[in-house]
Amino acid sequence: MTSQTRNPANFLCDGKKIVGVALNYMDVVKARNVPVPKEPLVFLKPTSSYIQEGQPIILPKVFTKVAYEVELGVVIGKPCKNVSKEDAMNYVAGYCLALDLTAQCHLGEARAAGHPWTLGKGFDTSTPVSTFIPLEKVKDPHNLPLWLKVNGEEKQKGCTADLIFKVPDIIAHVSQYMTLEPNDLILTGTPNGSDAFKAGDVIECGMAELAKLKFQVCGE
Repeated sequence: MTSQTRNPANFLCDGKKIVGVALNYMDVVKARNVPVPKEPLVFLKPTSSYIQEGQPIILPKVFTKVAYEVELGVVIGKPCKNVSKEDAMNYVAGYCLALDLTAQCHLGEARAAGHPWTLGKGFDTSTPVSTFIPLEKVKDPHNLPLWLKVNGEEKQKGCTADLIFKVPDIIAHVSQYMTLEPNDLILTGTPNGSDAFKAGDVIECGMAELAKLKFQVCGE
């Protein structure tokens, strides 16, 4: 099977990269009292960080504070380079529900020193995802409620309508710099409410009526 014809349902196994976008919800910008980004703030995660429901989230012993972030994931359907915003959605194969787990203890120091975020974003089990959601099941990717609970208590509640940079904006921007390939995943950002969790917690999250996930959290 060539890169042109990869089955997007297999994005977990066949994707080459995960592209994340930080600070992409207006409620987060307001809560942190920071300037609205002028362009998407992009980072990369390795595909070795993927897990699916039934596997535990494992907190690395080197980290003291890891936070949850519930997000809309966008699965790329065909090679995508230098595309316009107007054409960008033609390169989307479908979607998924995702968590972008973040070692805040590491990112705080990295940001202050101007260092990369790789270790704080890309550790093993840091990208729990749902199964693939076909394009036709999502009428509007920019009107999807998102929620997350820890031990049954709601911690995050938002909607993709509040994205600062919409899906076409992100695809067009990233494709100026790197080719997005079939089954690559874009994490579009998280609404306000991200906070730390610990071993022993149970994390549940959902996106509209399209997907729900539940994960046990363990220490390393």
